[in-house]
Amino acid sequence: MYFKTTFFTVFLLLITLQLSFSQDTQELEAENAINENLKGESVLVGLMKTKNSSLKKELKGIHPRVFLTQEEIDNLKDKTKSQKELWQIALANVRAMSIEPAPAPAQARRVQNPVGLGIAEAALAYKITGEKKYLEAAKKYMNTAMSYKVWGYEYNKPDVDLAAGHLLYGLGWGYDLLYHDLTVEEREKYKAKLIRQANLLYEFYKPKSGKTYAYSQNHTFIPMAGLAVTAYALAGEANDAKKWAALPRAIYEGVLATYSDDGFYYEGVEYWIFSTPWLMHYLDAHLHATGEDLYAKAPGFKLIHKYIAHATLPGADSHFDYGDTYTGNQTRSKISKDYGRERIDGHFKTSYNILYKLASKFNIPDAQGVADWLKKKGQVNAEEMWTFIWYNPEIASTPIEEQEKWHYFKDHDVVFWRSSWGDDATAFSFKCGPSEGHSVLKKQVSFPEWRLSSGHAHPDAGSFIIWADGKYLTGDSGYEGLTVTQSHNTLVFDGKGQNNEGEGHDVFYGIPYERINKIKITDVQMTAKKVSIIADATAAYEPEVGVNRFIRKFEFQAPGNFTITDDVETNTPKMVTSFLHADNTIKKISENTFEFEPSGTSLMVTIVAPKKFSTAIEENILTAPGDPGSVDKGGLQERGKKLAISTSEKVSKATFITKLAIQKVE
Repeated sequence: MYFKTTFFTVFLLLITLQLSFSQDTQELEAENAINENLKGESVLVGLMKTKNSSLKKELKGIHPRVFLTQEEIDNLKDKTKSQKELWQIALANVRAMSIEPAPAPAQARRVQNPVGLGIAEAALAYKITGEKKYLEAAKKYMNTAMSYKVWGYEYNKPDVDLAAGHLLYGLGWGYDLLYHDLTVEEREKYKAKLIRQANLLYEFYKPKSGKTYAYSQNHTFIPMAGLAVTAYALAGEANDAKKWAALPRAIYEGVLATYSDDGFYYEGVEYWIFSTPWLMHYLDAHLHATGEDLYAKAPGFKLIHKYIAHATLPGADSHFDYGDTYTGNQTRSKISKDYGRERIDGHFKTSYNILYKLASKFNIPDAQGVADWLKKKGQVNAEEMWTFIWYNPEIASTPIEEQEKWHYFKDHDVVFWRSSWGDDATAFSFKCGPSEGHSVLKKQVSFPEWRLSSGHAHPDAGSFIIWADGKYLTGDSGYEGLTVTQSHNTLVFDGKGQNNEGEGHDVFYGIPYERINKIKITDVQMTAKKVSIIADATAAYEPEVGVNRFIRKFEFQAPGNFTITDDVETNTPKMVTSFLHADNTIKKISENTFEFEPSGTSLMVTIVAPKKFSTAIEENILTAPGDPGSVDKGGLQERGKKLAISTSEKVSKATFITKLAIQKVE
């Protein structure tokens, strides 16, 4: 018989309270890790000396210069006439005109970040309009940034993390844009603060023998983008500006090389929205300041639009929530804090404007079309000034209805399919791949100093999500503090799930990637009527769990029938349990038949095999994310319901066959 809810509640509570391998410990060990195989001078030292990070001759001694010169700002003044709608949207979203900046010490989650963004918006609005109200608003935000003794959290990575990146970007670019509008005293005080903060960040990230870098992680490339903006703003004015510029250039050699090859983002869509604009900010600032174009170094940039299009659920008000993406049914029910936080005046904030940048950069009509679709659906951006700047009306736009309705991301082994691009479409996704893609193994050879940091990825090999008629029928549980396999539609053995679940937020920490890389989809066949996927999730389980074989076949027959077949073998008899999740309700119809979300369109679940089994409908209890630095200590939280289908006894071999059928209300 499957374990009772009370057991799992206690089990999760014990995991949450365990201290032997907490998130704090993981992060501290990772940041201070010295790789004994990297003895000698860091490769970054050579990159800092040889890669271009010098200001172009024609930009020396002038302001503004970081992203835009005065001539280019004058050109944007003309663009305000031809792109009136985008410009009015940009002006309406200058946050410094309507939102009070968080007063010092500003220690709540992410409250310092908008201050950096707000400085940039108000300063650019002033330079384009000439209206003093924007200048005063920019200075107000700049002075608020000055008031923060610590940029970031006093208790977790002070002065060297995400807030530091945001504020270096905002205050650095604000200083550059407003240089001629500031008094000498104002320039000196802003410059002194920038120098202090830039040096703190540089000292933390500077290369040394054995030091490793989480190139593919946003906590690396966001601070480095901010440091670069300040470096180019203060070039020729601060003695250390040259080394500040050289360090991000060296680190971004790894950042760009390790970016997703197929466009899929391993941290989940929520972190793509938060993180990816900073890649563009660094590349744009570096290109403008030095003349070196680095966009081509990340081939996956040309495929990002496919990821965003397919990861967006029908209706465009949510996403397939793989990885640390929102809070599951609480977000979809509009009751969680993140629902409001991720919206501006009720509109979904998604950073789709990046697609306008990439469409223009690489002349991709499909990317332009995806961005146009999301704009039409009412989505908005955190920095609408960049929407106005990046949008190029000369790029053709492929209507979303003419774009492919299914896609296989081969490097990460994730499949998406939908019946149409309409709001009432049936859509599903299946996932069974390594945490950061198959290409990691080869890249690690070229970048031995690369430290993987996959904490926002989940132990979800073999999982799937199904959506129909504007409704989430089965799938994931959202952002977890302590990620566990039972939060996904896949299997556990004697209650044990995949990877190092229960040992901190990063369940992949310390596992050789050679083993993670064996998690894979082995065959995919897709048409408008049928889908067949075969996946091998065996390697997702640690050797001590004793899984010799876990092959899952996922089949779909239009309009709404699925068959899930699992072939399982273990080294000793195990109790095998398969999970299926629902946001709200699971109704038992008979011993082998269940209805998920029975009000309106529903999902009928029929257990065909094994012949002997037990079932349990339970609350889906998980550990919510906690504060920064203690993300695995957020406390227990209920997110929907789950159906556990277990073998009636411990077995060494088992076959699970489950049929799912979407039932639509006519």
